[in-house]
Amino acid sequence: MQNAVRGLTATLNSAGRYKFKPPESVIDHVVIGGGVVGLAIARALSQRFTNKTTVLIERHNRAGEETSSRNSEVIHAGLYYPPGSLKTRLCLRGRQMLYSYCTKHGIPHRRLGKLVVGRVDQREQLAALHAKAQGLRAPPRWDHTADSYVLHTVLLDGAAARERVPGLADDITAALWSPSTGIVDSAALLTSLERDFEEAGGAIAYATRVVRIDGTPARSNGWVVQTVTGAGAEGDAMYARVLINAAGLGATSVLNEVLPPARRIPMYFARGAYASYHGPEVKGIQHLVYPAHEASASRGASFNSLGTHLTLDMGGNVRFGPDIDWLTVPPGTTRDEDVWAAQLAPDEERARSMHAAVLRYLPGVRLESFRPDYAGIRPKLAPPGAPFQDFVVRTDYADGASAGAPMISLLGIESPGLTSSLALAEMIVDDVLVRRRG
Repeated sequence: MQNAVRGLTATLNSAGRYKFKPPESVIDHVVIGGGVVGLAIARALSQRFTNKTTVLIERHNRAGEETSSRNSEVIHAGLYYPPGSLKTRLCLRGRQMLYSYCTKHGIPHRRLGKLVVGRVDQREQLAALHAKAQGLRAPPRWDHTADSYVLHTVLLDGAAARERVPGLADDITAALWSPSTGIVDSAALLTSLERDFEEAGGAIAYATRVVRIDGTPARSNGWVVQTVTGAGAEGDAMYARVLINAAGLGATSVLNEVLPPARRIPMYFARGAYASYHGPEVKGIQHLVYPAHEASASRGASFNSLGTHLTLDMGGNVRFGPDIDWLTVPPGTTRDEDVWAAQLAPDEERARSMHAAVLRYLPGVRLESFRPDYAGIRPKLAPPGAPFQDFVVRTDYADGASAGAPMISLLGIESPGLTSSLALAEMIVDDVLVRRRG
């Protein structure tokens, strides 16, 4: 049963293996996590504070090995989330920043547009999404010269929808057209952000795990961050004046390291599988297609997924996904990767359930043309059936008070995290650190 899904409430050093080690170096900014959000923040720090040191720590051998490279690669418009949420604000600003960045740096991307399609009983829902989109205000730092619309949408009837996407089901009677939705080559984006960071003087420690964190209020208010590289048993310790927790699937374990047991936060893990599609039934489709039945977060309902949708890659190839499969944490688990690392291989059974979901809006697709492709894991802060959960950006201090050295944690950064990455970096640097330093 979904209600029985167990989250992971663990710390980095749950087993108590690593004892305190005095720091050997002092770093101004330490960023934990080399996904697209961690790289974007590290890049912004190194470019803004050129006289300070910034180090990024990533547990894999290269950047973006987890959520950042196992998603739909969609540049989201900002349709689905409550107007006052961080997800809406950062998706809107992030979408504008990401298109600009991709154009400037030659990152492959395409503004394809998206149709959210529905049946007669979903027309009211689509109309509500359209009304919400038209009423959105521009987020801070919005460039009005680049986009006259904050979020442009158009309501279509079934016939107009079928003109844009051939093969839609006959009972699709309404659709919402979002022309600002697009796709991006996430690998090229990660490479570019990494290059920017290193060219600005930043350093990356790959294959390096953070294994213990201690606040040190007695020593100028900072954080002692202990790391282990590769298979080493003993590692290094550095003193961080500012600590950024962008660890994605491991972000709550990083934060829990400095929280008392009663305040520790669980992480839930939702697996999403993708399937490629090879067949004439999707020939001519040039836009993304999303089903309307899951697009209900703007009404505050349970919102765990955008549904099994149709996306395109940079080569024009069609894929479907993701579905959603909640992973439960086995008793005694202390590391997040022990929950999800063995769950990344796609399987035929998921392709069957995806086929059934897609038939509701594209009835011509055939099961034999679905080919299991890849799977990704989404970091969830709430279990199945919970109300809408926003991004969480929180600050904790080494001395327990607001005057100490900050640890800024970014929690539950799932979709639209890729789209929001540059805006998250802008917010952390300009709205948190620059404002704090006066």
